[in-house]
Amino acid sequence: MTSPLKERIVRHSPSRGAGSPDVWGIYEPDTGSIQYVCADPATKDAALIDIVWNLDPKHYRFSTESLDQVLALARREGLNVTWVLDTHPHADHVTASAIAGERTGAPTGIGALVPRIAKIWEGIYNTPGAFDVTRDYDRLFVEGERIPLGQLEMQVMLSPGHTLGSISYVCGDAAFTHDTLMQPDVGTSRADFPGGTTEELWDSIQAILALPPQTRCFVGHDYGTSERREPEWEATVAEHKARNPHVKDGTKRQDYIDRRDARDATLALPDRIFAALQINLRGGRLPEPEADGASYLKIPVNKF
Repeated sequence: MTSPLKERIVRHSPSRGAGSPDVWGIYEPDTGSIQYVCADPATKDAALIDIVWNLDPKHYRFSTESLDQVLALARREGLNVTWVLDTHPHADHVTASAIAGERTGAPTGIGALVPRIAKIWEGIYNTPGAFDVTRDYDRLFVEGERIPLGQLEMQVMLSPGHTLGSISYVCGDAAFTHDTLMQPDVGTSRADFPGGTTEELWDSIQAILALPPQTRCFVGHDYGTSERREPEWEATVAEHKARNPHVKDGTKRQDYIDRRDARDATLALPDRIFAALQINLRGGRLPEPEADGASYLKIPVNKF
C-alpha cells in the first residue's frame, strides 16, 4: 500500500465566516511541499501560493503535474486566479510562478528584499548580473503592504530567518507562514542557508505567534514523523504555542537559537538547491538558451 506521504493529497480548509478565506492545500510528495490556493468565498477571486514546477533530478526534466492539479482545482471550484505568489526563493523545489502567471494572466509577486538574496547567489554561482528579480516578478511586496483579493485582502509580513527576504501572507484568519514553522509535532524550519539567521527566524516566528490564537497557520513543508505517516500542514497559533517543541510558551530565545543551530549543523543541502535557486531567482524561468537551443544550469563545486 502506498504511503500517504507519497500521494498528491488535497484538503479544503473552509472559510469560518466574514473575513475568512477558503484555503486548499495541495501536497507535493517529491519535495514534501504544500501549495496553497487562498480564495474569497464571495467573489471567488483566488491567489496561488508557492506552486511547484516539478523537477525530476534523476533526468533533469521538468513537468507541470503539480501546476496542472492546482489549476484543475481552481476550475472545479469556479475560482478566478488573480495572483500568483511566492513567499521566498525556494531551495528545495522549483517555483511554477512564471508558467502559472502565463497560464492564468495573473500577476506574480514575491518579497521586496529578494534582490538582496539574488546578489548573494550571483556570488555563489559566479554569475554577476545573472538575476533581475524586478524584471522577473510583477510585484515586490514590502512589509505591511496590503494585496486585494476580492472583498478580502492579504497583508504582507516580513518573515526573515530562513532567508533574509522571506515573507508571510496573512488573509483574515489564514496565515501562510512558509518555511518558518513546521507542524506542532515537529518544530520549526532551518535557518542555515546563505543570508538566513536563527535569530531573525525566532523573531519572525514570535511575530506570527502574536497573531490571534485562532489564526490558521499553513506551513510550507511536511515530511511526517516516526509516529505520523499522514502529511499535515494546518494548525492554529494556539496549537503552536501550546505544543510546538521549539517555540511553545515558555521557550527562551537563546535556548531556541542553540537548539536550532545544533540541528541545522547536521542537515544536508536539499538535493535540488543548486538547480532550484538559479531558476527561482528568475521567477521560475530557465536560463536563456545557448547556441544549441538548450538551457544549462551551473553547479558550484566544493563551496558548501
